[in-house]
Amino acid sequence: MKTAIRIAVVDDHPLFREGVTRSLLEIGGFEIVAEGSSRDDALLIAENLRPDVMLLDISMPGGGLNAIPPILELSPSQKIIMLTVSETSDDVTAALERGALGYVLKGVGGRALAEIIRNVATGESYVTPALSAKLLSNRTRGPSNLSALVASLTAREHEVLQLVAAGMSNKHVARKLELQEKTVKHHMTQIMAKLSVTNRTEAAMVLRDAADWRPLTE
Repeated sequence: MKTAIRIAVVDDHPLFREGVTRSLLEIGGFEIVAEGSSRDDALLIAENLRPDVMLLDISMPGGGLNAIPPILELSPSQKIIMLTVSETSDDVTAALERGALGYVLKGVGGRALAEIIRNVATGESYVTPALSAKLLSNRTRGPSNLSALVASLTAREHEVLQLVAAGMSNKHVARKLELQEKTVKHHMTQIMAKLSVTNRTEAAMVLRDAADWRPLTE
């Protein structure tokens, strides 16, 4: 029997929390370990209970976006999904850059949310498709701007992205660089956040479109 995914729901609307909790419990495979209504609640939950996935609202007391960095400082492996009504590109970008793995709008259905949580629990990232498309369309695609984005990567992240853009899987990148596969996965998560993309294909496209990119050679 699979172990239930441990969830914390932090939102300042009790009825919404109740609805999310009830929906996930009815679907099954989830354990609700805590509920909260503020940034401070989220920090206490992260420190004391270490849920597998934490669902955070943006517009709660203390601010959901402001909660992300200290949560990850307390618990670096904490998986965070922003569950919000905000569709602004700035909020999406800020959430990803600060370390959230998911960004989901509150209109999502219960089963869709459950599937997103399962994926994020394994370390995958997810942004509501319409918002992902909006991010890409809003980004200035000029080579100089893309080069600036690529320049924000660390030397190791740039190395990883070069190999990914050359078509290598995480496993092959790990072998090439003599790293653990989970380390490569972590680097890719950071890369996607910095480039404001939601998957490795988009990340590779940013690198390929950057003015200073050259194909990797052996």
